[in-house]
Amino acid sequence: TDWEGGYFPLTLHFSEDYPSKPPKCKFPTNFFHPNVYPSGTVCLSILNEDSGWRPAITVKQILVGIQDLLDQPNPADPAQTDGYHLFIQDPAEYKRRVRAQAKQYPALV
Repeated sequence: TDWEGGYFPLTLHFSEDYPSKPPKCKFPTNFFHPNVYPSGTVCLSILNEDSGWRPAITVKQILVGIQDLLDQPNPADPAQTDGYHLFIQDPAEYKRRVRAQAKQYPALV
């Protein structure tokens, strides 16, 4: 994928109400992706406290969901203007930006 080779820092913050409430999942500020807010917060349905979250959802399911979202953005639920517009209107430039971002976060191995 275009994300290959990147080691993307992701913070999961679990409140005292977990698992009744989902963890907050954040990439670094200004992480480039249509479904990541400029603050870095991930916009993913299973992390939505009001509709998608269920206490039975595991950390593994969250991480796999985020991994899938990176490679397959959800244009129906955009969280950032730049990422969304490039994904829809200029796929070649979107892919270039993704590959450039992967180089900004090289794998540690």
